[in-house]
Amino acid sequence: MKAMRYLAALGVAGAALGAGAVSVAAPVGPGAASATHGVVLTGRDNGRTLTVRSGDAVEVRLTGERGSDTTFAWSVPASSTSAVLRRTAAGTTPTGGAAARFVATGQGTAALTARRTCHAAPGHVCPHVVLPWRSTVRVG
Repeated sequence: MKAMRYLAALGVAGAALGAGAVSVAAPVGPGAASATHGVVLTGRDNGRTLTVRSGDAVEVRLTGERGSDTTFAWSVPASSTSAVLRRTAAGTTPTGGAAARFVATGQGTAALTARRTCHAAPGHVCPHVVLPWRSTVRVG
C-alpha cells in the first residue's frame, strides 16, 4: 500500500508503468498555475541520451514481471548526480515495477540507473542475472 501511495504521488497508476515514453506537463509546485516540460522514460529507453532544460521533470517508469514462483523486480531509479537531477518522488509496486520523478536542477550530465533482479518464492530458485537500465540526461 505504501508503494502505491508513492506511485500515486508521481501520478503513476500500476498499469501506466508499462506505457511508452510520452511528454507530460508537471506543476512547478502545489497550486502553481505554470507548468514545466517533462518526459517519461520506460524500459524501452535503456541506452537513450536526451537533453532537457533546467526545471524540467523527468520520470522513469519501469515494469516488473511477477509470476507464481518468481518476481523480476526493478530497483528504485537513481540519479548519478543529484546536483543535476534531483529525485523528488519514488516507489515500487508489488509486481516488481518501479518509478521515480526527477527535476533538472543544475547544468551538466547525469545518468539515471536501475537494476532488475529476480526474487524467488520460498522453495524456488532464480537465475543470477542482473539486468541494468541506464539513460543519460543532459541539462542545458
